[in-house]
Amino acid sequence: MRMPWYPWGVRALWDGRPTVGWLMDLCEENYLYLLRLAPELRSLEGRFLSRRREVAMDLHLEILEQTPYTTLLHLTYYFSQGAGGQPDPDARLRVYHDSGQAEVVDLRQRQFLLNNSDCRSTLEQKWKTSLFLSKWLSYCMRQGH
Repeated sequence: MRMPWYPWGVRALWDGRPTVGWLMDLCEENYLYLLRLAPELRSLEGRFLSRRREVAMDLHLEILEQTPYTTLLHLTYYFSQGAGGQPDPDARLRVYHDSGQAEVVDLRQRQFLLNNSDCRSTLEQKWKTSLFLSKWLSYCMRQGH
């Protein structure tokens, strides 16, 4: 599978007008990142933790549902604040193994306004959340997860 090539910077990606084709390429890129993080994703069950004590936060992965062609998962970091941990970013993803795509079902995080009312279309919303996921998964890979 090929990785998408973007001939412009991240700011243009964020502010531009996405197409369905671009979104599909991004979902494919996210699928490939997830498989690098969890190569046996299709057969996993339960909760998993990737710990890189010296360089990164612990990455938490929980399999919520496995079907023959899809996986629903939860991916997050937990920031300690008082008695409990605050998840951020906090994502639920549906992975389509037959088409090699990863879709953001729900994404909560505090740094960027991804779920604001200024977003003009569902396509733009999906684009922004998928782009955020791509950057986050790439960062996780660079941290050694």
